[in-house]
Amino acid sequence: MATVELAATYAALILADDGIEITSDKIVSLTSAAAVEVEPIWATLLAKALEGKDVRELLLNVGAGGGAPAVGAAPAAGGAAPAAAAEEAPKEEEKKEEKEESDDDMGFGLFD
Repeated sequence: MATVELAATYAALILADDGIEITSDKIVSLTSAAAVEVEPIWATLLAKALEGKDVRELLLNVGAGGGAPAVGAAPAAGGAAPAAAAEEAPKEEEKKEEKEESDDDMGFGLFD
């Protein structure tokens, strides 16, 4: 089963690389040429999932943690708030760890 999924995905990547619209018929044609039988329903689902998306852009942003920002996105100040919140989370964890360690410094523990 994994071979079929990979073949369909590779077919979609080939189409995107050549700048050809990704359709279920084209995915089935490419996989058939590679001697891999892909059920048309899976090719249709993959084509629908990629419809209207720039596959090249998706590949470039795989490790970016999200898609590219939309035109007219929130101003930079609005985007700074989530970043500040993300920085606060590790600080809170550090405080919790320090509190746990301070119990050991008191000279007694749970199993003493």
